[in-house]
Amino acid sequence: MRPILLGVCSALFFAVTFVLNRRMELSGGSWAWSASLRYLFTLPFLVAIVAGRGRLKPLLAAMKERPGAWLLWGTVGFGLFYAPICFAAAYAPGWLTAGTWQITIISGSLLAPFFGQWVAGSGGASVYERGRIPLRGLGLSLIILAGVALLQADHARELEPSQVLLGIVPVLIASFAYPLGNRKTMELCGERLDVFQRILGMTLASLPFWLMISLIGLADTGLPSGPQTLQSVIVALSSGVIATVLFFRATDMVRSSMGGLAAVEATQSLEVLFALIGEILILAAPLPSLLSWIGIAIIIGGMVLHSLFSGHNPKKQQAETSRQPHSSFAAGSRE
Repeated sequence: MRPILLGVCSALFFAVTFVLNRRMELSGGSWAWSASLRYLFTLPFLVAIVAGRGRLKPLLAAMKERPGAWLLWGTVGFGLFYAPICFAAAYAPGWLTAGTWQITIISGSLLAPFFGQWVAGSGGASVYERGRIPLRGLGLSLIILAGVALLQADHARELEPSQVLLGIVPVLIASFAYPLGNRKTMELCGERLDVFQRILGMTLASLPFWLMISLIGLADTGLPSGPQTLQSVIVALSSGVIATVLFFRATDMVRSSMGGLAAVEATQSLEVLFALIGEILILAAPLPSLLSWIGIAIIIGGMVLHSLFSGHNPKKQQAETSRQPHSSFAAGSRE
Protein backbone atom coordinates (compact mmCIF):
# COMPACT_ATOMS: atom_id res chain seq x y z
CA MET A 1 0.00 0.00 0.00
CA ARG A 2 2.87 2.40 0.68
CA PRO A 3 4.11 2.37 -2.97
CA ILE A 4 0.54 3.13 -4.08
CA LEU A 5 0.32 6.09 -1.68
CA LEU A 6 3.65 7.45 -2.92
CA GLY A 7 2.40 7.06 -6.48
CA VAL A 8 -0.76 9.06 -5.71
CA CYS A 9 1.29 11.85 -4.11
CA SER A 10 3.59 11.94 -7.13
CA ALA A 11 0.52 12.25 -9.41
CA LEU A 12 -0.57 15.34 -7.46
CA PHE A 13 2.78 17.07 -7.96
CA PHE A 14 3.05 15.90 -11.58
CA ALA A 15 -0.33 17.51 -12.31
CA VAL A 16 1.24 20.92 -11.68
CA THR A 17 3.18 20.37 -14.91
CA PHE A 18 0.08 20.10 -17.10
CA VAL A 19 -1.65 23.12 -15.58
CA LEU A 20 1.35 25.47 -15.60
CA ASN A 21 2.57 24.35 -19.03
CA ARG A 22 -0.84 25.19 -20.46
CA ARG A 23 -0.84 28.51 -18.62
CA MET A 24 2.60 29.39 -20.02
CA GLU A 25 1.46 28.52 -23.55
CA LEU A 26 -1.67 30.65 -23.23
CA SER A 27 0.50 33.58 -22.11
CA GLY A 28 2.74 33.27 -25.18
CA GLY A 29 5.68 31.30 -23.79
CA SER A 30 7.59 28.80 -25.92
CA TRP A 31 7.06 25.08 -25.28
CA ALA A 32 10.82 24.60 -25.78
CA TRP A 33 11.64 26.89 -22.85
CA SER A 34 8.97 25.25 -20.70
CA ALA A 35 10.63 21.89 -21.35
CA SER A 36 14.30 22.78 -21.03
CA LEU A 37 13.99 25.18 -18.08
CA ARG A 38 12.40 22.52 -15.92
CA TYR A 39 15.48 20.30 -16.11
CA LEU A 40 17.99 23.15 -16.08
CA PHE A 41 16.41 24.42 -12.84
CA THR A 42 16.05 20.90 -11.44
CA LEU A 43 19.76 20.17 -11.82
CA PRO A 44 21.16 22.38 -9.00
CA PHE A 45 18.56 21.08 -6.53
CA LEU A 46 19.48 17.47 -7.30
CA VAL A 47 23.22 18.18 -7.16
CA ALA A 48 22.77 19.76 -3.73
CA ILE A 49 20.76 16.76 -2.46
CA VAL A 50 23.17 14.10 -3.76
CA ALA A 51 26.33 16.00 -2.84
CA GLY A 52 24.94 16.77 0.60
CA ARG A 53 24.49 13.04 1.17
CA GLY A 54 28.07 12.38 0.02
CA ARG A 55 27.05 10.32 -3.01
CA LEU A 56 28.05 12.44 -5.98
CA LYS A 57 31.37 10.67 -6.66
CA PRO A 58 29.84 7.15 -6.78
CA LEU A 59 27.28 8.43 -9.29
CA LEU A 60 29.90 10.00 -11.55
CA ALA A 61 31.98 6.82 -11.36
CA ALA A 62 28.99 4.70 -12.37
CA MET A 63 28.17 7.01 -15.27
CA LYS A 64 31.79 6.92 -16.43
CA GLU A 65 31.63 3.13 -16.72
CA ARG A 66 28.76 3.21 -19.25
CA PRO A 67 28.40 6.78 -20.55
CA GLY A 68 26.65 5.73 -23.76
CA ALA A 69 23.93 3.83 -21.93
CA TRP A 70 23.35 6.70 -19.50
CA LEU A 71 23.18 9.20 -22.37
CA LEU A 72 20.69 7.02 -24.27
CA TRP A 73 18.31 6.11 -21.47
CA GLY A 74 18.54 9.48 -19.73
CA THR A 75 17.53 11.16 -22.99
CA VAL A 76 14.75 8.64 -23.59
CA GLY A 77 13.41 8.70 -20.01
CA PHE A 78 13.51 12.46 -19.53
CA GLY A 79 14.02 14.06 -22.96
CA LEU A 80 11.56 12.05 -25.04
CA PHE A 81 9.13 12.15 -22.14
CA TYR A 82 8.96 15.83 -21.24
CA ALA A 83 9.65 17.60 -24.54
CA PRO A 84 6.62 15.96 -26.24
CA ILE A 85 4.47 16.73 -23.18
CA CYS A 86 5.34 20.43 -23.45
CA PHE A 87 4.91 20.42 -27.23
CA ALA A 88 1.41 18.96 -26.82
CA ALA A 89 0.50 21.74 -24.38
CA ALA A 90 0.83 24.20 -27.26
CA TYR A 91 -2.01 22.49 -29.12
CA ALA A 92 -4.32 21.01 -26.49
CA PRO A 93 -5.77 21.89 -23.08
CA GLY A 94 -4.02 20.57 -20.00
CA TRP A 95 -6.84 18.14 -19.22
CA LEU A 96 -6.47 16.53 -22.68
CA THR A 97 -2.72 16.21 -22.30
CA ALA A 98 -3.08 14.74 -18.81
CA GLY A 99 -5.84 12.43 -19.98
CA THR A 100 -3.89 11.12 -22.97
CA TRP A 101 -0.84 10.65 -20.75
CA GLN A 102 -2.72 7.91 -18.91
CA ILE A 103 -1.92 5.58 -21.81
CA THR A 104 1.36 5.10 -19.93
CA ILE A 105 -0.64 2.77 -17.65
CA ILE A 106 -0.79 0.32 -20.55
CA SER A 107 2.56 1.31 -22.08
CA GLY A 108 4.43 0.34 -18.93
CA SER A 109 2.77 -3.09 -18.84
CA LEU A 110 3.46 -3.75 -22.53
CA LEU A 111 7.18 -3.12 -21.95
CA ALA A 112 7.46 -6.08 -19.54
CA PRO A 113 8.83 -8.58 -22.15
CA PHE A 114 11.77 -6.24 -22.82
CA PHE A 115 13.06 -6.77 -19.27
CA GLY A 116 14.00 -9.84 -17.27
CA GLN A 117 15.95 -11.29 -14.36
CA TRP A 118 18.44 -14.07 -13.67
CA VAL A 119 16.85 -16.90 -11.67
CA ALA A 120 18.11 -20.26 -10.45
CA GLY A 121 17.36 -23.00 -12.97
CA SER A 122 17.68 -26.77 -12.91
CA GLY A 123 21.09 -28.03 -11.85
CA GLY A 124 21.93 -24.76 -10.15
CA ALA A 125 22.54 -22.93 -13.44
CA SER A 126 21.23 -19.37 -13.77
CA VAL A 127 18.56 -18.77 -16.39
CA TYR A 128 17.53 -15.40 -17.80
CA GLU A 129 13.76 -15.13 -17.45
CA ARG A 130 11.98 -12.42 -19.40
CA GLY A 131 9.17 -10.50 -17.79
CA ARG A 132 5.57 -11.29 -18.65
CA ILE A 133 2.77 -8.85 -19.32
CA PRO A 134 0.63 -8.77 -16.13
CA LEU A 135 -2.73 -9.58 -17.73
CA ARG A 136 -4.80 -8.97 -14.59
CA GLY A 137 -3.13 -5.62 -13.99
CA LEU A 138 -3.49 -4.77 -17.68
CA GLY A 139 -7.21 -5.49 -17.49
CA LEU A 140 -7.60 -3.21 -14.48
CA SER A 141 -5.59 -0.55 -16.30
CA LEU A 142 -8.06 -0.71 -19.18
CA ILE A 143 -10.88 0.06 -16.72
CA ILE A 144 -9.01 3.19 -15.60
CA LEU A 145 -8.34 4.14 -19.21
CA ALA A 146 -12.05 3.80 -20.02
CA GLY A 147 -12.79 6.26 -17.23
CA VAL A 148 -10.23 8.69 -18.65
CA ALA A 149 -11.88 8.41 -22.08
CA LEU A 150 -15.25 9.32 -20.61
CA LEU A 151 -13.70 12.19 -18.68
CA GLN A 152 -12.60 13.94 -21.85
CA ALA A 153 -15.28 12.73 -24.29
CA ASP A 154 -17.38 15.90 -24.18
CA HIS A 155 -14.35 18.18 -24.50
CA ALA A 156 -12.74 16.29 -27.39
CA ARG A 157 -15.76 16.95 -29.63
CA GLU A 158 -15.10 20.69 -29.35
CA LEU A 159 -11.50 20.49 -30.65
CA GLU A 160 -10.19 20.82 -34.19
CA PRO A 161 -8.72 17.63 -35.73
CA SER A 162 -5.27 19.26 -35.82
CA GLN A 163 -5.46 19.97 -32.09
CA VAL A 164 -6.37 16.39 -31.39
CA LEU A 165 -3.48 15.03 -33.53
CA LEU A 166 -0.79 17.40 -32.27
CA GLY A 167 -2.07 17.13 -28.71
CA ILE A 168 -2.19 13.33 -28.63
CA VAL A 169 0.62 11.82 -30.75
CA PRO A 170 3.49 13.49 -28.83
CA VAL A 171 1.99 12.32 -25.56
CA LEU A 172 1.75 8.75 -26.87
CA ILE A 173 5.50 8.87 -27.55
CA ALA A 174 6.11 10.21 -24.05
CA SER A 175 3.98 7.47 -22.49
CA PHE A 176 6.39 4.79 -23.68
CA ALA A 177 9.60 6.79 -23.23
CA TYR A 178 9.12 7.53 -19.51
CA PRO A 179 8.66 3.96 -18.18
CA LEU A 180 11.27 2.64 -20.63
CA GLY A 181 13.95 5.11 -19.48
CA ASN A 182 12.96 4.59 -15.84
CA ARG A 183 13.31 0.81 -15.96
CA LYS A 184 16.45 0.80 -18.10
CA THR A 185 18.25 3.08 -15.64
CA MET A 186 17.13 0.76 -12.83
CA GLU A 187 19.11 -1.96 -14.59
CA LEU A 188 22.09 0.36 -14.95
CA CYS A 189 22.05 1.30 -11.27
CA GLY A 190 21.45 -2.06 -9.65
CA GLU A 191 22.12 -1.84 -5.92
CA ARG A 192 24.86 0.76 -6.20
CA LEU A 193 22.82 3.95 -6.58
CA ASP A 194 19.79 5.25 -4.71
CA VAL A 195 16.81 7.01 -6.26
CA PHE A 196 18.28 10.52 -5.88
CA GLN A 197 21.48 9.47 -7.63
CA ARG A 198 19.51 7.82 -10.40
CA ILE A 199 17.39 10.91 -11.07
CA LEU A 200 20.47 13.15 -11.05
CA GLY A 201 22.24 10.75 -13.39
CA MET A 202 19.35 10.84 -15.85
CA THR A 203 19.20 14.62 -15.62
CA LEU A 204 22.93 14.98 -16.31
CA ALA A 205 22.74 12.50 -19.17
CA SER A 206 19.85 14.38 -20.79
CA LEU A 207 21.55 17.81 -20.59
CA PRO A 208 22.81 17.80 -24.23
CA PHE A 209 19.24 17.21 -25.35
CA TRP A 210 17.92 20.08 -23.20
CA LEU A 211 20.57 22.46 -24.44
CA MET A 212 19.47 21.75 -28.01
CA ILE A 213 15.82 22.28 -27.05
CA SER A 214 16.68 25.59 -25.39
CA LEU A 215 18.25 26.74 -28.68
CA ILE A 216 14.90 26.05 -30.34
CA GLY A 217 13.22 28.24 -27.72
CA LEU A 218 15.79 30.99 -28.23
CA ALA A 219 15.22 30.98 -31.98
CA ASP A 220 11.44 30.88 -31.51
CA THR A 221 10.72 33.57 -28.92
CA GLY A 222 14.08 34.82 -27.67
CA LEU A 223 14.87 34.64 -23.96
CA PRO A 224 12.08 33.39 -21.67
CA SER A 225 9.93 35.97 -19.89
CA GLY A 226 10.01 36.53 -16.14
CA PRO A 227 6.65 34.82 -15.48
CA GLN A 228 7.62 31.79 -17.57
CA THR A 229 10.92 31.53 -15.73
CA LEU A 230 9.19 31.69 -12.34
CA GLN A 231 6.60 29.10 -13.31
CA SER A 232 9.35 26.87 -14.67
CA VAL A 233 11.05 27.00 -11.26
CA ILE A 234 7.79 25.89 -9.63
CA VAL A 235 7.46 23.03 -12.12
CA ALA A 236 11.09 22.06 -11.51
CA LEU A 237 10.53 21.80 -7.76
CA SER A 238 7.07 20.23 -7.88
CA SER A 239 7.41 17.85 -10.79
CA GLY A 240 11.13 17.60 -11.47
CA VAL A 241 12.18 17.00 -7.86
CA ILE A 242 9.28 16.10 -5.55
CA ALA A 243 7.05 14.13 -7.93
CA THR A 244 9.91 12.34 -9.69
CA VAL A 245 11.55 11.31 -6.40
CA LEU A 246 8.23 10.01 -5.06
CA PHE A 247 7.45 8.08 -8.24
CA PHE A 248 10.94 6.60 -8.64
CA ARG A 249 11.00 5.58 -4.98
CA ALA A 250 7.62 3.87 -5.41
CA THR A 251 8.82 1.94 -8.48
CA ASP A 252 12.05 1.00 -6.71
CA MET A 253 10.03 -0.50 -3.86
CA VAL A 254 8.22 -2.89 -6.24
CA ARG A 255 10.92 -3.31 -8.89
CA SER A 256 10.87 -7.13 -8.57
CA SER A 257 7.15 -7.39 -9.38
CA MET A 258 5.77 -6.47 -12.81
CA GLY A 259 2.29 -6.44 -11.29
CA GLY A 260 3.46 -4.04 -8.60
CA LEU A 261 5.09 -1.80 -11.18
CA ALA A 262 1.87 -1.76 -13.17
CA ALA A 263 -0.08 -0.79 -10.04
CA VAL A 264 2.28 2.08 -9.19
CA GLU A 265 2.22 3.33 -12.77
CA ALA A 266 -1.59 3.15 -12.66
CA THR A 267 -1.65 5.73 -9.85
CA GLN A 268 -0.61 8.29 -12.44
CA SER A 269 -4.18 8.16 -13.76
CA LEU A 270 -5.05 10.54 -10.93
CA GLU A 271 -3.06 13.24 -12.70
CA VAL A 272 -6.07 13.91 -14.93
CA LEU A 273 -8.25 14.56 -11.87
CA PHE A 274 -5.70 16.83 -10.23
CA ALA A 275 -5.08 18.65 -13.52
CA LEU A 276 -8.81 19.17 -13.99
CA ILE A 277 -9.14 20.67 -10.51
CA GLY A 278 -6.10 22.87 -11.15
CA GLU A 279 -7.50 24.19 -14.43
CA ILE A 280 -10.84 24.98 -12.77
CA LEU A 281 -9.13 26.91 -9.96
CA ILE A 282 -6.32 28.60 -11.90
CA LEU A 283 -7.50 28.83 -15.52
CA ALA A 284 -11.24 29.16 -14.81
CA ALA A 285 -12.06 26.02 -16.80
CA PRO A 286 -15.73 24.95 -16.82
CA LEU A 287 -17.01 22.33 -14.40
CA PRO A 288 -17.11 18.73 -15.70
CA SER A 289 -20.31 17.37 -17.22
CA LEU A 290 -22.24 14.40 -15.85
CA LEU A 291 -20.39 12.10 -18.29
CA SER A 292 -17.06 13.40 -17.00
CA TRP A 293 -18.08 12.77 -13.40
CA ILE A 294 -18.94 9.19 -14.36
CA GLY A 295 -15.44 8.88 -15.82
CA ILE A 296 -13.96 10.21 -12.58
CA ALA A 297 -15.89 7.59 -10.60
CA ILE A 298 -14.62 4.82 -12.90
CA ILE A 299 -11.02 6.03 -12.50
CA ILE A 300 -11.28 6.04 -8.72
CA GLY A 301 -12.92 2.59 -8.77
CA GLY A 302 -10.18 1.23 -11.02
CA MET A 303 -7.55 2.69 -8.71
CA VAL A 304 -9.10 0.97 -5.69
CA LEU A 305 -9.20 -2.37 -7.53
CA HIS A 306 -5.58 -1.94 -8.63
CA SER A 307 -4.49 -1.26 -5.06
CA LEU A 308 -6.39 -4.27 -3.70
CA PHE A 309 -5.31 -6.80 -6.31
CA SER A 310 -1.66 -5.67 -6.38
CA GLY A 311 -1.34 -7.00 -2.83
CA HIS A 312 -3.76 -9.93 -3.25
CA ASN A 313 -1.09 -12.63 -2.94
CA PRO A 314 1.60 -11.28 -0.60
CA LYS A 315 3.31 -14.68 -0.19
CA LYS A 316 3.89 -14.97 -3.91
CA GLN A 317 5.13 -11.41 -4.08
CA GLN A 318 7.50 -12.05 -1.16
CA ALA A 319 8.88 -15.10 -2.95
CA GLU A 320 9.46 -13.03 -6.09
CA THR A 321 11.17 -10.31 -4.09
CA SER A 322 13.49 -12.80 -2.36
CA ARG A 323 15.03 -13.65 -5.72
CA GLN A 324 15.88 -10.00 -6.36
CA PRO A 325 18.32 -7.57 -4.70
CA HIS A 326 16.72 -4.90 -2.53
CA SER A 327 15.78 -1.67 -4.22
CA SER A 328 18.58 0.83 -4.66
CA PHE A 329 16.76 3.38 -2.51
CA ALA A 330 16.24 0.96 0.36
CA ALA A 331 19.82 -0.20 0.22
CA GLY A 332 21.06 3.35 0.20
CA SER A 333 18.84 4.48 3.06
CA ARG A 334 20.28 1.85 5.39
CA GLU A 335 23.87 2.96 4.87
